Amino acid sequence: MTDDPKTLVSTDWLAAHLRDPDLRILDASWYLPDAGRNARAEYNAAHIPGARFFDIDEISDQRSPLPHMAPPTEKFMSRMRAMGVGDGHQVVVYDGAGMFSAPRVWWTFRLMGKTDVAVLDGGFPKWLAEGHEVEDLSPMIRDRHMTVSRQNHLVKDVTQVAHTSKLRQAEIIDARSAARFAGEAPEPRPGLRAGHIPGSRNVPFGTLLNSDNTMKSPADLRAVFEAAGVDLSKPAITTCGSGVTAAVLSLALERIGHRNHALYDGSWSEWGMYDDLPVQTGNGKKG
Repeated sequence: MTDDPKTLVSTDWLAAHLRDPDLRILDASWYLPDAGRNARAEYNAAHIPGARFFDIDEISDQRSPLPHMAPPTEKFMSRMRAMGVGDGHQVVVYDGAGMFSAPRVWWTFRLMGKTDVAVLDGGFPKWLAEGHEVEDLSPMIRDRHMTVSRQNHLVKDVTQVAHTSKLRQAEIIDARSAARFAGEAPEPRPGLRAGHIPGSRNVPFGTLLNSDNTMKSPADLRAVFEAAGVDLSKPAITTCGSGVTAAVLSLALERIGHRNHALYDGSWSEWGMYDDLPVQTGNGKKG
């Protein structure tokens, strides 16, 4: 792969830059409740040297009833300052699944106008498999000022997505499994209807990854999107269950040079809750 400090870097790249004074590493591990894993406990037991723990549920808009919505700018700035992450830093984000929740934090930084941020390709499992060093100590932290400029075009709300679904002026791409997209498997969150946003395309996030949870090459990523019926000449809106794995799609779009994409933050947690919003079932390939 080609290392790009604005999208994706390899474990070799991180190992070579591990002691850079302006590098900041974030463990953004997060799991669905049925995974039976505790992200913070795993961080406390072992993490990449110097890594801080980024709590996706806590660093969010907790005024919203929806899970881990993007944080207000002031909250993001204060949390990053307390973690010693600020202006002039190169940020690398990883997770314990390999490529699952880290892209959500990459997207959050971009939403805040910070572009010197990359996801670690293959994440912590690849780092461990290659025998790189780990530690169980929290790093010494000094406050660092951060300037934020929220990029509102990178996020969409339910009204904007409903408008897009009706007019089809952009592609809505859903990262959930094929069975959940088709309405054939139950949602992990109770009370949600089954199915997908009318007119959306299904690109399960795992189809963008290799067997070791590294991201496929840009040529292969493009082929996956096109095979799912995605028109890459159109703007894109990514969605999923709660706005986490949608960011894997956003990262993949950025890797293939597709710059006009946004993320539906409420995702199916919001759309599936409201009976007055239309739902489609089946594979959606004719839509």
